[in-house]
Amino acid sequence: MPRVVTPLLFLLLQTVISVRTDLVVVPVTVTDSAGHRVLGLGPDNFRIYEDGRLRPVTVFLHGDEPVALGVIVDRSRSMRTKDVQLRTAVAALLESSRPDDQLFGVDFSDDVSLAPAGGRAFTHDPGELVTALAGVHAEGRTALYDGVASGLRHLELAHSQKNALIVVSDGGDNASHETADQVLALAWRSQAVIYGIALLSPSPAPGTDEENPKLLGRLCRDTGGVAYETRTIADIAAVSRQIARDIRDQYTLGFAQDKRTDAPAFRKIEVRVSATGQGRLQVRTRSGYLATPEKKDQP
Repeated sequence: MPRVVTPLLFLLLQTVISVRTDLVVVPVTVTDSAGHRVLGLGPDNFRIYEDGRLRPVTVFLHGDEPVALGVIVDRSRSMRTKDVQLRTAVAALLESSRPDDQLFGVDFSDDVSLAPAGGRAFTHDPGELVTALAGVHAEGRTALYDGVASGLRHLELAHSQKNALIVVSDGGDNASHETADQVLALAWRSQAVIYGIALLSPSPAPGTDEENPKLLGRLCRDTGGVAYETRTIADIAAVSRQIARDIRDQYTLGFAQDKRTDAPAFRKIEVRVSATGQGRLQVRTRSGYLATPEKKDQP
């Protein structure tokens, strides 16, 4: 049977995660052969491998827990005609939020800005975030990587054990200071799952290169997320709600890093799951993480 996480137990697990700097947190989505999410599994159903070595599951959480969620929106000039699509996506993403979720937004064009304003790191009010993100005028170029990097760094301020970024864009990048490799390294250090919603034109203008959803796919795949391409309002609303459910239904597993390193090193993660009577199950999770060097005591 899955462990029931009571409020007291959840607080204790938060303490464990916060003090165990060698703990690797692994968000996992499980689906059956038809693509439906599989719920109700317990820690004994999972096996985690770090660079091929079986690691014991030391933390297991599942259920509707608080989420730290960043919505990263493209407000470059290529998004001028997509205000309705953008509002639809953001509203659908946030409609199932909980009062104790930590919400924030990032908008990017040539530059990057955080929402909400007023010096607060997060808001618990989804309406405030929808208004803030939708009120930015679309202009300039597209610094997508800078926007995602800002969101990943901001998530370090959160205290939730379930972290996600959702990027709403047409996918291009022509203005970032950060590179794809730098953003991927940040993602490997983070616990966050990245999702993408590409808002594409029903009939793209010939010769344009501003819509490039493949960039979103690369950012999502290695963190256990998914990038979706949408062209209609109905598609956008359906995909946004699907992402919101996906985040809520994830399993959160944790294991202790096997060995400390002298320098940052990528370690591959593999998660296997089996359950009697469930048939062949599919797992979506992060491809790995960056093992961090052990901090040496100062003399």
